[in-house]
Amino acid sequence: MKRYAICIEFHGAPFMGWQRQSHGPSVQQTIEEAIYGITQQEVVLQGAGRTDAGVHAKAMVAHFDLDTKLSDFRLIEGINAKLIHQPIAILDIAAVADDWHARFSCHGRSYRYRIINRRAPLTHDKGLAWRVARTLDVDAMHDAAQCLIGVHDFTTFRSTQCQSKSPVKSLEKLTVSRIDEHEIWVEAAAISFLHHQVRSMVGCLAEVGMGKWDKSDLQAALEAKDRNALALNAPPDGLYFMGALYEDLPFAVNRSKLNKVL
Repeated sequence: MKRYAICIEFHGAPFMGWQRQSHGPSVQQTIEEAIYGITQQEVVLQGAGRTDAGVHAKAMVAHFDLDTKLSDFRLIEGINAKLIHQPIAILDIAAVADDWHARFSCHGRSYRYRIINRRAPLTHDKGLAWRVARTLDVDAMHDAAQCLIGVHDFTTFRSTQCQSKSPVKSLEKLTVSRIDEHEIWVEAAAISFLHHQVRSMVGCLAEVGMGKWDKSDLQAALEAKDRNALALNAPPDGLYFMGALYEDLPFAVNRSKLNKVL
């Protein structure tokens, strides 16, 4: 039996999220079934993090245990062949130590949220970004975002269904930048996040960008430690899991992307 780590890219629209669900398809289940299809072995994937329905990933990391004589190349080719009709791709695969764990060995995760700031409806980016018609003040958003950096009780930005034992998290990075005339990126990095934390922070920052809130309002919402103080929870469409940070990264490709999380 060997433990494998895989790096995964996926479009989240067709799925109920990363984790296996009883009420709809998940990314985890779809990959597990693909592995079974080529090996006739049931595996359980453990991911670096969980994503909500509709959330995407550029480089999700997961692991599973498998007894196979297939080479890494044949295994990744076989999985991708089984996934050909799904918006999921395995970017890399590597054998890792038996005690390596995609979740517990990880000490950094990063997300990017894409906002398309224009009045016209989305075409190519429909389902892949959040369209905000009103012009956003990116400088005000970035300045306000800095009050969320550090160790805080993020109850206001936490889903009522969050299963984390504590609402206290250490946010290492939260930046807002305009990429071009219409696209804005909000980028966040931390050891771990609460359920809906990034989407909730983005929603409140959008309120700042539209002039409905200012930095003091965001600070007050943080200090309230109350979900009712939240202005807005941004939709899942624009959220991407970008990477996970490990001491000993197992992959040959995407190394720079994954190792520059924080």
